Amino acid sequence: MVQSETKTVDERVALRRREILHAASTLFRRRGLQRTGMRDIARALGVAVGQLYYYFENKEALLAYCQEVCLERLLTESAMIRREKAPASVRLSRLIEAHLRCLNEEIPGSLAHLEVESLNEPTKQRILRLRKKYEEALIGLLKEGQADGTLVASDPVLTVRLLLGALNWSVKWFNRDGSTTLDSLVQTAQAYLVPLTPRPPARRVTTSESSS
Repeated sequence: MVQSETKTVDERVALRRREILHAASTLFRRRGLQRTGMRDIARALGVAVGQLYYYFENKEALLAYCQEVCLERLLTESAMIRREKAPASVRLSRLIEAHLRCLNEEIPGSLAHLEVESLNEPTKQRILRLRKKYEEALIGLLKEGQADGTLVASDPVLTVRLLLGALNWSVKWFNRDGSTTLDSLVQTAQAYLVPLTPRPPARRVTTSESSS
């Protein structure tokens, strides 16, 4: 019974934190991260600023939480996708979708994902370790693509860093209320960012072959 009640409390805390991140996300986009304070977020939620400190010690804690939740989600997704029995090119396409949906739909406030330099050193190093682990998962997937012949990447490390730069930067400009849908963003990213092995040109049938 106590365990069930504790879980319910934890779920309520997680839900409230998500609501706070959602409000913060709107302000981050409108005002910028540096110009948005805890009082601004509290005002947007219609609550006293003291209530926010129950869930986040300060703005830095909010930024760290956002990044940790996002990276842990991406690491879980990457582990699941890499275990699938599918060509590496297909799995990379699925991971691109998971990445974009995580940043632009599932984790409010993900603009904070770009702000690692705003964190204190211990927190920054923890986030950087998570980022490195995720980057290594992507590099591994590209190498699997090289092995199964579905992906081409002469330098998997450089390719992954370029890929992550493009995906992460989407939080700066993508607007879910704009004319471009998230589905369209995902499809375009998959079409242009998956380094597929070029297909050989179709063999031309000669006149003599067609008449025989």
